[in-house]
Amino acid sequence: MTIKADLGFINIAPEVLADIAGYAAMSCFGVKGMTIRSVSDGIAHLLRRENMSRGVRITEAEDGGVNIDLHLAVEHGVNIATICRSIINEVRYNVEKMTGVDVKNVDIYVDAIRAD
Repeated sequence: MTIKADLGFINIAPEVLADIAGYAAMSCFGVKGMTIRSVSDGIAHLLRRENMSRGVRITEAEDGGVNIDLHLAVEHGVNIATICRSIINEVRYNVEKMTGVDVKNVDIYVDAIRAD
């Protein structure tokens, strides 16, 4: 992602945006962790903190900015729609505040519900 500034250009790696989005999502109430689906068995696996960005996909939008996809495990018994709205707002705010990159879409995929 390249941003034009007054004195030149700033390049931000997609991994940086993924880390920011992952940490912002993890700070929200009811989120148990980031997930990734196993190709062999199709089961969603919870990721450790150091691999959290694997549950985030960043793509550039045609009109500038980025689209963010998050794969999450949520806590059992919470209102999923409410949690997702909170995560979308938190991720958008943090990514835009820290990088200056316009976030066009934040899509959330709830892959698992965890009771532990």
